[in-house]
Amino acid sequence: MTADPLSVLRHEDLIRIDAQASDKEAAILQAGQILVAAGCVSPGYEQSMVRREAVANTYLGSGVAIPHGLGEDKGLVRHDGIVVLQLREGIEWNPGQRAHLIVGIAASSDSHIAILRRLTRLIQDEARLAVLLATDDPAAIAAALHEDANPSEARPAAEDLAERIEWTVDYPAGLHARPASAWAEAAKSLATPIRIRHDGDMADPRSIVSLLQLGLKAGERVTISASDRNTLDQFMRTVTNLTVRENADAARAAEKAKAPVRGWKPAGNPAMIAGVAASPGLAIGPVHILASAELDVPDQPVDLVAGGALLNDALVRTRAQMKALVDDTTRRLGAGDAAIFAAQAGLLDDTDLITLTCQLMVEGHGVAWSWHQAIDRMAGQLSALGNPVLAARAADLHDVGRRVLAQIDPALSAGTLADLPDQPCVLVATDLSPSDTATLDTRRVAGIATALGGPTSHSAILARTLGLPSVVAGGADLLTQAAGTTAIVDGDSGRIWLDPSAQDIASARAWIEEIAARRAAEEAERALPARTSDGHDLAIGANVNRPDQVAFAMAQGGEGVGLMRTEFLFLERGDSPSEEEQCAIYRGMIDALGDRPLIVRALDIGGDKQVPHLDLPKEENPFLGVRGARLLLRRPDLLEPQLRALYRAAKLGGDLSIMFPMITSAAELVILRERCEAIRAELAAPAVPIGIMIEVPAAAVQAHALAEHADFFSIGTNDLTQYALAIDRQNPELASEADSLHPAVLRLIAMTVEGARRHDRWVGVCGGIAGDPFGAALLAGLGVHELSMTPRDIPAVKARLRASSLGDLQGLAARALDATSAADVRALDGEGA
Repeated sequence: MTADPLSVLRHEDLIRIDAQASDKEAAILQAGQILVAAGCVSPGYEQSMVRREAVANTYLGSGVAIPHGLGEDKGLVRHDGIVVLQLREGIEWNPGQRAHLIVGIAASSDSHIAILRRLTRLIQDEARLAVLLATDDPAAIAAALHEDANPSEARPAAEDLAERIEWTVDYPAGLHARPASAWAEAAKSLATPIRIRHDGDMADPRSIVSLLQLGLKAGERVTISASDRNTLDQFMRTVTNLTVRENADAARAAEKAKAPVRGWKPAGNPAMIAGVAASPGLAIGPVHILASAELDVPDQPVDLVAGGALLNDALVRTRAQMKALVDDTTRRLGAGDAAIFAAQAGLLDDTDLITLTCQLMVEGHGVAWSWHQAIDRMAGQLSALGNPVLAARAADLHDVGRRVLAQIDPALSAGTLADLPDQPCVLVATDLSPSDTATLDTRRVAGIATALGGPTSHSAILARTLGLPSVVAGGADLLTQAAGTTAIVDGDSGRIWLDPSAQDIASARAWIEEIAARRAAEEAERALPARTSDGHDLAIGANVNRPDQVAFAMAQGGEGVGLMRTEFLFLERGDSPSEEEQCAIYRGMIDALGDRPLIVRALDIGGDKQVPHLDLPKEENPFLGVRGARLLLRRPDLLEPQLRALYRAAKLGGDLSIMFPMITSAAELVILRERCEAIRAELAAPAVPIGIMIEVPAAAVQAHALAEHADFFSIGTNDLTQYALAIDRQNPELASEADSLHPAVLRLIAMTVEGARRHDRWVGVCGGIAGDPFGAALLAGLGVHELSMTPRDIPAVKARLRASSLGDLQGLAARALDATSAADVRALDGEGA
């Protein structure tokens, strides 16, 4: 089954000279039928080839297409083989693509990689390819496919420069995009040329694509040469300095992958991508990659001068966009992950890519079409090498290519959720915005896996609200998975299992059913109060953002809304909501709740929540900058309309409280209370309780002073953890360490409770651990009065509290405060209470 497929390439029956086909599908079927007749495949494989074309473009470039069957139909392959159709007139393969040489492939493993490599080289040798498209001799075609291209004919001889050095690739992942972009940057900065040679292949190190086409893997040897020793030494410093970082990245990835699996475990050994758990539960479904559909780019020729200006302008704007993305990712996730986008940005300067685009424009094609073709051709060349690392780089090319297309023609923007399949899928994306997550159709999305993102991001919080198992920070490998691949998302362990066996799928379904049965038992008693076995009551609220979510929250056992995040009224829209719009929404929340309490958090913008239309100043570290109450005090145009809307809503009745975020001093709160009172008096509205978020250690330490001016406290454990532990909560490398059950965080909570007690104030928690049954048990033991959480977490939290006595909970909390680490605290789970 793994023999060279070319070994059965017989001129008389597998190479058709001057073949005829009415269209693409007819050509694919013809090639498939020849493979069937030759005994290479079973009947039905030709239909698999057609289906493959429907989900993946097999046009390689320069008039060559390589149709083949779906991976799931490899069982139809009896033995490996290829068929060649020479179509002199050619047929339209895709709009703007005309195929003349159809190479149909049947392969049960990776045995066809050699032919793909030869074809990739062949399409770069236009003269030889033209001969093959016109020849009457099938032996000439067979020879071209059996033999590697003759270097003397296909490209200049691979000759080294005067000074050279042999280097063994010691990057664990080989020469992938990040180190290749560093090589290219270093080569461009040198005054004299550098050459890179691997066996008979030569690459220009100034071109990322040229470097990647070498397909260098760890352990392979390469010759690096320059005309003088100084230039060579400078370049080699870049090459060798990257080794430490590449090894560190590989070690972190390996450590992440070997972390113990909590909860469900597959019986077999399916491929796995390790990320960070963001929303609990298991989800099974086919992979759907956001914006993976092929774009239909119209060919609209323009004047060359105008076209060149348009292309240059699009590249300039995309470079600026990519710089902003690099800066943002560096801030949120660190320089290592930002290097992914820095490498993508480097592709915008690739001379081969820009030259090919310009050549196509000179031939009379439109700017967008030419750019799209250049991207497709180069990405196809990388994909055809059969190296999964290079396949990821092809994905980078497509990603950055689409960014430029959107700048050339905004109508070509991609990335909507409109094309979700009808059956529940696993949605895979680079990242999801809060608005994207909030509007997901849960009938069509079973789970979420993103390459970037953090476990306490608002998208992750929304995924919990929707009950969608979610894993974030899975890395770029996620984006290279084939659409339709079956995946299991484990939102408890932070893993994505790929192509699981039937046994593993059955096991996962049984686990889902077991969890569902337990939740059903908890939900049956969700209306009961959270009263401990010795009669201590805790108030249970829900974190809700819109009036239409209230009914579900109350049905889950919520006793009110402990947190309404008003920033979602401002995020992802082009302007700020008016006072009238806000008032209508707040009033809608009050009406939906009836006489139940509603706590509205004033606008909390800054940090990880940026609103472009507010024109906020750029900050080196926005988490330590003008955010929350600091912003409101500086922007009365934001604060006053919101307060007016809130007091107008309160004037019509209801149990409304206002809560200010990111308070660090009593002075801030005094000023905010004065502004509240002025607006209340102006509107003749009733007084409402004014509370604050405890999110920074300073506020927890000074809780006794703040309690003199605040009517209540609500602790935001996500931010409190971030600031107490000095860990960016969006950083996936540190996400597992940003644990809100760290004893230091618990001590700050205990200090807050003690400070509030001096002035007889109540304390709530609206952060992530309030919705964790074990975390809720600890909080109750620490003396917290109210817990607010994602509605779906309410039944389990109530059940845990009802099963315990207050005395047991207090004992548990005391042991947690004496622990030395978050792991030690979590180890207390199951010891009672």
